[in-house]
Amino acid sequence: MGKEKFVYNTHTLRYEKVEVTFRERFLKIFGFASVVFVSAVLFTLLVWKFFPSPQEEALIREIDQMKTEYMKVTDDFTVMSKVLENIQERDASVHRMMFGMDPIDASVWNGGVGGHNKYSDIIMHKRSGEVLVSTMEKVDKLKRQLKMQSESLDTIITLAKNRETMLASIPSIKPVRSDKLARNVQFLSGFGYRIHPILKVRKLHTGIDFTAPRGTPIQATGDGVVERVEYKGSGYGHSVVINHGYGFKTLYGHMHRIDVREGQKVKRGQTIGVVGNTGTSTAPHCHYEIILKGQKINPIHYCMDGLTPKEYQELVEMAATANQSMD
Repeated sequence: MGKEKFVYNTHTLRYEKVEVTFRERFLKIFGFASVVFVSAVLFTLLVWKFFPSPQEEALIREIDQMKTEYMKVTDDFTVMSKVLENIQERDASVHRMMFGMDPIDASVWNGGVGGHNKYSDIIMHKRSGEVLVSTMEKVDKLKRQLKMQSESLDTIITLAKNRETMLASIPSIKPVRSDKLARNVQFLSGFGYRIHPILKVRKLHTGIDFTAPRGTPIQATGDGVVERVEYKGSGYGHSVVINHGYGFKTLYGHMHRIDVREGQKVKRGQTIGVVGNTGTSTAPHCHYEIILKGQKINPIHYCMDGLTPKEYQELVEMAATANQSMD
């Protein structure tokens, strides 16, 4: 039971009991409780600020560690970006020097991604938004550059394979092996106007005649597919035409024996038959022609294998001599 309170009434000259209403009691209790609550909150905040709990201390240490690791990641991104830039520069050099292609445009390589702001939800964070957006932009740029570089390297690999195939296909050796030909050839009929051995008139000789004994192996001068095999009693006699692709074809005439068939794939240096004297011919030899995009060209510029520069020059001079052809 609460303590009763009395006050002196000057009108009645008596002590009268003070009656406290419910509202007054409620306000008094509520006021006291509010003071206690506010004091408790302030006390708790002060305790949290100056005396963190073990869990808070662990979180603070974890955040500090994450900041350190984040700085390391940022440094790693910088290093990776520099390495990728170096690869891109080498890639550009390869494109320019080996394949005659334009490298990746610098504005495309260093450009960003426009359109909708994809980081709008992150930038709202006051304390970490800018840092996170900066990092994510670096990541996105690096990913985009890696994709471009990967596609560029795929292109280089494809070009290299095509270039390798092309180099293997272009005629580049003599149709008769060097060790089967005498170095000091006394009689060699080259490309140009020559005296026909039978008709005895000046006529365009559209190839080179390589003299060699009957039965000497004749080799394909580049990779390709046998396009035509003919057996005639005149003209080129027994002959073979190989399609090398890239606009190149080669013809081998006056063969004694043919060892390939139409549609057969052949490799450079592969034997396709042997030297003979068939057709319109005056002695055993291999008549060799190169056709580029439908036009017969001088094969001498594609017969450099096994010769020193001096020997090649002598061969060119010999082939240019206006003598009599053998077919």
